[in-house]
Amino acid sequence: MQYNDRILRIYTDGGCAGNQSEENLGGWGAVMEFGSASKELFGAEPNTTNNRMEMTALLEAFRAIRKPDQTIYVFSDSSYLMDCFRKGWYKNWQKNGWKTSKKTPVENQDLWEQLLPYLDQHQISFFRVKGHVNLDSPQTDTQKLYRKFQEWNGPAFTYEDFEYVTEKNNRCDALANQGIDSLR
Repeated sequence: MQYNDRILRIYTDGGCAGNQSEENLGGWGAVMEFGSASKELFGAEPNTTNNRMEMTALLEAFRAIRKPDQTIYVFSDSSYLMDCFRKGWYKNWQKNGWKTSKKTPVENQDLWEQLLPYLDQHQISFFRVKGHVNLDSPQTDTQKLYRKFQEWNGPAFTYEDFEYVTEKNNRCDALANQGIDSLR
């Protein structure tokens, strides 16, 4: 994978302290890179879910885009978010009146409906990242994680790409936590 000045790279993460509790704090973070320019975004909401924060991170990054028809690479550790786009879940949801294959209402429909128009406005590729990886820890099997990264995303990624993307994802996690801290 080559990083060039014509590709907007978006890294996102969301989290929720007390995810299944009635009262909780959620935060999201995003890093946007275009050539040598970089922008960090973060925010928070009370009483939300981890998935909503993952989606909000991407939505807020999309909202910050100023030019139409961009080539965009999105990196996220959310299998929920990445699988929806990569496997096309949203197509069946829309066809089925926003019902899942089990005929239950799609969770977070409001956010999905806000995200989907961006698919028509840009050329977007979605890539999965393993979250919360400490590359400096001797207990971390980075080669195994790199193989998993390639399994998810294809062989075009070098080990250096994997390290870079992982560090950016870690930065997004820190931004999400910064958002949560702002609510405390």
